[in-house]
Amino acid sequence: MALNQRLGAAALLTRRREPLLAALTVALILLVGLRAPTFLSLQSLDNLATDSALTIMLALAQMLVIVTRGIDLSVASNLALSGMMSALLAMHYPQLPVGAVIAVAIVIGLGLGLVNGWLIGYLQLPPIVVTLGSMSVYRGLVFVLSGGAWVSSRNMPADFIAFPLARLGGFTHLVWLAALSVAALWFVARHTRFGRDLYAIGNDPVAAAYVGIASPRRLFWTYGMSGAMAGLCGYLWVARYAVAYTEIAYGFELTVIAACVIGGVSIAGGVGNISGAVLGALFLSVINNALPMVRISPFWQSALTGLVILSAVMINARGEKKRHKQILPLHRHASAIPSASTARSTP
Repeated sequence: MALNQRLGAAALLTRRREPLLAALTVALILLVGLRAPTFLSLQSLDNLATDSALTIMLALAQMLVIVTRGIDLSVASNLALSGMMSALLAMHYPQLPVGAVIAVAIVIGLGLGLVNGWLIGYLQLPPIVVTLGSMSVYRGLVFVLSGGAWVSSRNMPADFIAFPLARLGGFTHLVWLAALSVAALWFVARHTRFGRDLYAIGNDPVAAAYVGIASPRRLFWTYGMSGAMAGLCGYLWVARYAVAYTEIAYGFELTVIAACVIGGVSIAGGVGNISGAVLGALFLSVINNALPMVRISPFWQSALTGLVILSAVMINARGEKKRHKQILPLHRHASAIPSASTARSTP
């Protein structure tokens, strides 16, 4: 009975985590607003929403990967390579419509992601090793294709640069694309067999295979989805900042993974949801945008972000221990059951 109560308390804590994270994010915004009132202006909040869009989009795809007990360390390098190739395409073929350039960037990202998915899903190689290797390969290809040179705004067509920050209904295209990504991946995770299979794989890969889930194919397309999102964000990053260079989004994969961890996505797999990833990305974006306004050193910003990540990992680890407890210890239960031969010999 006591164990059941503890498990119920753990489930209640899991349900309360996201409202608490949302409340903490709002409280942080208000506290910074007291120190720097301009942070609460509509323009500042609009900038915050726009700045968080790319983090949210990448965190969503990363969440689906982590749920399967995997990880995609190549997401920022994929972004950089897709962004550089879309910038070079726009520079050499300025007559191409923006939609065509975006489609090419998504296809490039998808192809790079499917390479990871094939190695991990069908060859069953460790995700951290595969994506660490592809991260280096993709980052090196950025330098090879560009020759180490920058592609600046002078080399990019005006409509190529204008699209991410153009407005529709009062919000930038970046915000709308992030909102569409949230809706689409929420539907995939909650209302499709594909999404349910990802959670089954993350909870118990052996059992998932036993019940007939095609794990290699699911992993193949999950990493492909992550790559496609990175390709889209590659174009958006380059167009928004109007520059493409070899160090685009360097280290950004750690920010994306941190957003998932803060949002309650378990590195052990099987636990996590879209709203948690979104809240984790928003929380990090608030920190990155708010602390400079109150004149806090960038070193303290990194330290605070790291402290938040460590706290989230500790909370996740505690929840995992409670989630994996057994009602009856298996070895004791087994020893208490008499063997068949003993039962037959008993008069």
